[in-house]
Amino acid sequence: MENGHLAVRRLRYLPAVGSPYGVEVLDFAALRAMDPQRRRTLPQRPDFHVLALVGSGTGGHEADFRAHGLREGSVVWIRPGTVHRWSDVETVDGPLVLFRPAFLPGFTAAEAAAPVCWELDAPRLDLALLAAGHLGREHRAVAVTPARASGELLSHLLAALLLRVLPAGTGAGPGEADGDGRGAGGTAPSGGRHAEVFRAYRTAVEEHFADWHHVTDYARALGHDVRTLTRATRAVTGEGAKAFLDQRVLLEAKRILAHTDVPVAGCARRLGFADAGNFTTFFRRQTGIPPGAWRESAEAGREGARAGREGAGAGREGAGAGALPGGPR
Repeated sequence: MENGHLAVRRLRYLPAVGSPYGVEVLDFAALRAMDPQRRRTLPQRPDFHVLALVGSGTGGHEADFRAHGLREGSVVWIRPGTVHRWSDVETVDGPLVLFRPAFLPGFTAAEAAAPVCWELDAPRLDLALLAAGHLGREHRAVAVTPARASGELLSHLLAALLLRVLPAGTGAGPGEADGDGRGAGGTAPSGGRHAEVFRAYRTAVEEHFADWHHVTDYARALGHDVRTLTRATRAVTGEGAKAFLDQRVLLEAKRILAHTDVPVAGCARRLGFADAGNFTTFFRRQTGIPPGAWRESAEAGREGARAGREGAGAGREGAGAGALPGGPR
């Protein structure tokens, strides 16, 4: 607990024995088995990717203040740094793929444009489960026979899985435009330059958003003009460079307000604002309400969700069900 708020648990990537290449494959049943205390239902912030496919069952997931219902065909992609929780995965089954950011760097553009959760139709789900199954078998073979290990093979299988599950219109995969903005054959495809510029911009934003609040700062550091950053960001994400930066600052502000008792003035200082007044003006412009009111609303929402889960849990116990829904945050 952090002054009455549930602290966000930071998860570091610790590969299992036989998983030296930065990728690991398990499933929801294994997740439940290794977490008997149900800490998965509490806020957590991994430093690695988690890609999940729901092959059967229903449940729920929350990521950065958005709730997502899970059902057969759901895909969840949790990026490093996302605050999320598995609110209810007691009856969900399907594969989970954990991988380090550096394991597949060529998906920068696609990753930025893809949502956290989306749905696959039955034919695409069948193919995705086959791809995940192939990756899982190769991963298990590495653990059993390390001499057969091939990081390149695992990387290609993961790339194939991502290409199979990504929703339409989310940008290029590694076969179309890798992290250098070049395709598999080494030539720059249409839009490859935008992906390269955006990758550099996004990396810089992650490093400096708490200090640099103007796109001109990034343009100067990266050696581009503002228009180049704006065009590249809009090509990949659909929004301009300034909007992308503001949304990143806003997201971190919400995380601080929702998960800590840091006062508004302290939040302003953490995010590089000159004073609480400037921060409040920024926050109100982005959300329509001041940060203090947003925090109260978030707390009320948590209390309501907790009461709903406890009520649903009592109903399940009365019906003789053995599994409870996700626990309180």
